[in-house]
Amino acid sequence: MDNETLFYVTGALLAGSAVVFSLLALRLEKFPGRAAPIVALWFIVLVGSVTTFAVLHAKDEKEHKEHALSETTHEAEEEEAEVVDESAAGDADEGSEGGGSEGHKAEKPAPEPKAKSPGGTLKLAASPTALAFNATSLESKPGKVTIDLSNPSSIEHDVAIEQDGKEIAGSETVTEGDTSVSVELAPGAYTFLCTVPGHAEAGMEGTLTVK
Repeated sequence: MDNETLFYVTGALLAGSAVVFSLLALRLEKFPGRAAPIVALWFIVLVGSVTTFAVLHAKDEKEHKEHALSETTHEAEEEEAEVVDESAAGDADEGSEGGGSEGHKAEKPAPEPKAKSPGGTLKLAASPTALAFNATSLESKPGKVTIDLSNPSSIEHDVAIEQDGKEIAGSETVTEGDTSVSVELAPGAYTFLCTVPGHAEAGMEGTLTVK
């Protein structure tokens, strides 16, 4: 059983136990009575388990993202190398067809330098008391977009950028500190969110518009 499943199982067990013991306390005047140490120990074990599996699951998610990013970078490098090889082969063929005559050689114009898009740096902060960001929408110009996240809470948070449900880039997870994510973005609609399990579902996400 993986850490994600264990996290949800122990979390559900903790929530269920809280409900059951609350009902018993309402119906039984002397509850928990002599069983108080056992009840306390039960909750300590469950809280510790939920916390442990949450941390382990977050680490698993981070390792998975880093591995996926490494594979994507490797594939891009291979594709770029193939394009360069094909271009070199095409130039060699054109040279041999020209028969060494300078009159038939076509000089290729030098590529014009691309204008660098301005991009932008955006500020974002996590709530110190709730699972929420201080903004649900951000806007930037195309180019290198950076989101600086400030997390004053002892609860760990990060910030990632997605499009159509696929993560493009993500930051490190921090508690009571700062982190950031930077990536080249074309015009379009994106989502920024905290990838710690359950945080985006609780409201830690928003829309990033690049135009």
